[in-house]
Amino acid sequence: MSPRARRVLGAVLSLALVAGVFAWFLPQFTSLSAVWTSVRDMTWLELTVLALAAAWNLATYQFVMVATTPGLTLRQAFVSTETTTAVSNTVLGGAAIALGLTYGMNSSWGFSRSRTSVALLVSGLWNNFSKLGLPVLALALLALSSTPSAGRVTAGVLGVLALTAAVVLLGSLLRSPAGAERIGTAAGRVASALRRPFHRGPVTGWERATTKFRDRTALLLRARWHWITLATLVSHLSLFAVLLLALRFVGVDGDQVSLVEALAVFAFARLLTAVPFTPGGLGVIELALITGLAAAGGARAMVAAAVLVFRALTYVLPIPIGLCTYVFWRRNRSWRRDPGTAPRTELVPETV
Repeated sequence: MSPRARRVLGAVLSLALVAGVFAWFLPQFTSLSAVWTSVRDMTWLELTVLALAAAWNLATYQFVMVATTPGLTLRQAFVSTETTTAVSNTVLGGAAIALGLTYGMNSSWGFSRSRTSVALLVSGLWNNFSKLGLPVLALALLALSSTPSAGRVTAGVLGVLALTAAVVLLGSLLRSPAGAERIGTAAGRVASALRRPFHRGPVTGWERATTKFRDRTALLLRARWHWITLATLVSHLSLFAVLLLALRFVGVDGDQVSLVEALAVFAFARLLTAVPFTPGGLGVIELALITGLAAAGGARAMVAAAVLVFRALTYVLPIPIGLCTYVFWRRNRSWRRDPGTAPRTELVPETV
């Protein structure tokens, strides 16, 4: 199958999944009119708290970008994250487009490709660490609050092993240039083996790339690993807070779905976003959250309403905001600099 045919097939399957979820699955739980009724039944205080939580959630990932990109301002981070989020949420294959857009925006503000690459790789690694770590935390809390089942124990052990492997790999990568070179060589061999069935040539230069990555990130992580970790956790937990508030405000109380159960469902649903089945996980996240929360004991209609409110605030809302920030970036010239001329700090090696 040609690459173009695979892309077309992937797009068709993605659209079919989204259509199936919204045309067949959701109507079995609720309707848009019922969701609107749930929103109208909220008090002004509840609506205000939910709106503030949604606004805070939109702001939190900027802290991650500022922590991983020395010299980037909060305003620049806001423009970048909101624009790329809107692209990821609306375009098939939007993650790749958003990646290129990040390079373009940072370059227009004077950041070199190397500095942007380090920021994206570190923030991506910490984001995936959180996606692996939250299910482990949730399963541990579930085990403490109820009798652990074999499935929970198995999932928890697998999560711990995956998280441990990822941390060990990163530690080995950063410990020494020789270790980074060995990891790059091994990864290149694996990638070449995966390409062979598709009649593609072997990859080259991965050992040099990993060594450069090691040199450019070691300084940043030594100085800011704790701030990067804190900012990433705040970002993930802020997103969860919007879901929890939506559940409570539509009437799903702690007797139906406890905080720990909601965290477990949220954490495993977030794991699904590691594989981009659809733009922004559209359809996939709704399916996972509604199924999991209903299985935990939540009233089906209320759970569905809460999930749709949550997705409206965290998936739909960033789209118009991102459109505005994109227009701002295109028209604003006061932030423009030549590539490589962004302000340098003590955390930016001269080679970057």
